Amino acid sequence: MSMSIVESINRDPSFSLIEHKTEAEAGIEWCYMHQNPRPGYRPCFSEPLLVELRECQRQIAARMANEPASNGEIRHLVLASKADVFNLGGDLELFSRLIRTGDRARLLAYAQLCVSVAFHFARLADDRVHSVAVVQGDALGGGFEAALCCHTIIAEEGTGMGFPEVLFDLFPGMGAYTFLSRRVTPAQAERMMLDGNIYSSEELYRMGVVDMLVPRGEGLQAARELVRRRRRMGNALRSLNTVRATCNPVSLDELMSVTATWVDAAMRLSERGLQNMERLVRAQKRRVGEAPDLRQVV
Repeated sequence: MSMSIVESINRDPSFSLIEHKTEAEAGIEWCYMHQNPRPGYRPCFSEPLLVELRECQRQIAARMANEPASNGEIRHLVLASKADVFNLGGDLELFSRLIRTGDRARLLAYAQLCVSVAFHFARLADDRVHSVAVVQGDALGGGFEAALCCHTIIAEEGTGMGFPEVLFDLFPGMGAYTFLSRRVTPAQAERMMLDGNIYSSEELYRMGVVDMLVPRGEGLQAARELVRRRRRMGNALRSLNTVRATCNPVSLDELMSVTATWVDAAMRLSERGLQNMERLVRAQKRRVGEAPDLRQVV
């Protein structure tokens, strides 16, 4: 995808919202969201965060392109968070402003960047990268989608994940159906997208949505141990990535089509829906660093 309106935003090169560290010998790329947040920062998918994530993915892909692809090696990309939540989802404050001003083009550019980031967590460097989400705090809306697009989800006990979009009359449109319906039945995925419930990591582990459930504070170590155990399985993991893509493919065109439907739905939101969205933004601002109880907000 060519550079969008959103990706062309000028950024302060001295300030970054992600921390990207490479452990070449271990075969791990660590990508931490919400690094060094400024006062009032909401740990959501802001435009600058999405741009940085996509650039991080490009850097990894470029490095992989310069390495021999025939040696069976695989790299693990671990997505985690420096905040006490994983991610609160889409930038609702931006959504409200763009919907109220009728700026469909900018909203579409944002949504397309979201699904581009999601797609490349699922298919970065074709079969040579295995992505791992470490969910150490709540993952809501787009935050849940970000975890779902990774090949492996490690979640700490006591975290919550779900889709609150229905509370303001929207649906999660940046990959939820595509990725969740590969872990549960399509009917169950639809129920989870429409019930507005926040599911515990324990529930999601029993459902098969979460791959590994670990005690609080042990998510990152669990990811490191997982990679260590798989060091001798590079060829098998690469092959499984290829099999997954063959039998249950994720298409960027599919993701783009769904998110265009989401934009159309967003532009049709009623005043009540927008007010509920804005009420949630205010709740997030009051509880920076703490995921709100969404069912008590609207």
